[in-house]
Amino acid sequence: MHRRDAGCAAPARTGVKPVIEATFEIETEDGRMESFGVRPEGSGAFPAVILYMDAPGIREELRDFCRRIAARGYYALLPDLYYRLGRIRFDRASMRAAGREKMFEAMRSLDNALVMRDTAAMLEFLRGEPAVRPGGVGCIGYCMSGQYVVSAAGTYPDAFAAAASLYGVGIVTKRADSPHLLADRIRGELYLGFAEVDEHVPEHVIPELESALAKYDVPHRIEVFPDTRHGFCFPERPGIYVEPAAEQVWNRVFDLYARRLS
Repeated sequence: MHRRDAGCAAPARTGVKPVIEATFEIETEDGRMESFGVRPEGSGAFPAVILYMDAPGIREELRDFCRRIAARGYYALLPDLYYRLGRIRFDRASMRAAGREKMFEAMRSLDNALVMRDTAAMLEFLRGEPAVRPGGVGCIGYCMSGQYVVSAAGTYPDAFAAAASLYGVGIVTKRADSPHLLADRIRGELYLGFAEVDEHVPEHVIPELESALAKYDVPHRIEVFPDTRHGFCFPERPGIYVEPAAEQVWNRVFDLYARRLS
């Protein structure tokens, strides 16, 4: 059972189609997961895209990403993966060392098994949502959640038709639950964009990931963006955000969704 707030129209912005958005809760095996949903204005059903948050968690920047996705004709869902810890919000702009450690503690509270359990609840919600069109689901994740979008594609291969990971961490590890080990199960198409300089992605990751995906003929594209660092897609990170690269990422992602979700 899902409890939701009434939807409301987001303010129109130049060049962006109006969208309808709401905040609600999704029942999971472990409790109620606060989530943000946004879709194009008007009647109809739309392909669904799940945005898996990065380590700083839920914030307006991610909601704006969802609004951008919705403006292109999709139902975008942003779940709060930290819901087991309560309703926590981090202000990355003013965060000091103690705050960063709390953020990393929250990040370490998650693993692939927990997030895949949550993903099952997300998919159930989407199947019952009138504004969502039946068919393949898309997903996108940044940093911490690169591992989760790849895991989702392999854990629920009949559900996910398109998955995008941006400078994802934890995709190739020595653990038994390393997402790249699910390559033989993936049926959808993957897009994986990486920064040229990224201390969080060891050098072995891209070649081992490429090898695993190629071995099982998984449709994919791996791209490294020159002159970028980890986090280059986020406008609210001065000195790290690279607008041309970030816009190219959006072009790649929307091309992927157009091929696989439309």
